[in-house]
Amino acid sequence: MKRNVQVLLLLFLGVGLLHISLLTDLYLRYVREGLRPALIASGVLLIALGAVSAARDGFPFNRPRTDGAQDHDDGHGHSHAGGPKVAWLLYVPALTILFLAPPALGSYTASRDEAKAPKAPSSSSSGDSLFPALPDTGVVPMSLNDFSSRAVWDTDRTLKGRTVRLTGFVTPGRNGTWYVSRLVISCCAADAQVRKVRVHGASAPPADAWVTVTGTWHPTGKVGTDDASPALDVTAVRRVPAPKDPYHDMVTGPGGG
Repeated sequence: MKRNVQVLLLLFLGVGLLHISLLTDLYLRYVREGLRPALIASGVLLIALGAVSAARDGFPFNRPRTDGAQDHDDGHGHSHAGGPKVAWLLYVPALTILFLAPPALGSYTASRDEAKAPKAPSSSSSGDSLFPALPDTGVVPMSLNDFSSRAVWDTDRTLKGRTVRLTGFVTPGRNGTWYVSRLVISCCAADAQVRKVRVHGASAPPADAWVTVTGTWHPTGKVGTDDASPALDVTAVRRVPAPKDPYHDMVTGPGGG
């Protein structure tokens, strides 16, 4: 690869990382919030490396090389001085981050991945419930992480008779079914896992629309086994703006909504 291509690639990638992590919240489409300092440091390092390389090679003035290396022909009518022209394609991801950030993962990913309820909490030696009691309020706001875990593993049925409120994006299912969904990550979007709650009693909004649904637990399967699955009998569906952070965080907790 030509030196000029390498220098520009380092600079574009560095500026792109700083743009999404310092000037916007776009970095949250790729990694969890706690990794923001690492992205900023990476952007600064890439720009510094690009600047050092540019200064050393006289870029953009193409200072003649002084190391004795010369372009040469191998006797077959072509030169080995430059790298493959396809190397310019490496600019595509760098410029994409800078000017056209891809959207966060949504219903396309959720519909093609099996929903997994969080694992049950560790057993309590004192005999207390594995799940703490829900707040004594009329409507309980819950994350899809918490609701899914209770719906599948809570044999004490703390959800029974309680009205809950969940927020997520719409994922269409088969035969007119639909789910309110959220993706959880431990590091970045590449390790995302799906949380989906099937909705009963309401027609589906458009795919990927963010909604807040209110309703009561719809028992499905035997609680405490893999046969159980999270579902909700919905009494209200309300469209809401997409949150700044589209993912739940498996490291620090289930996140908001």
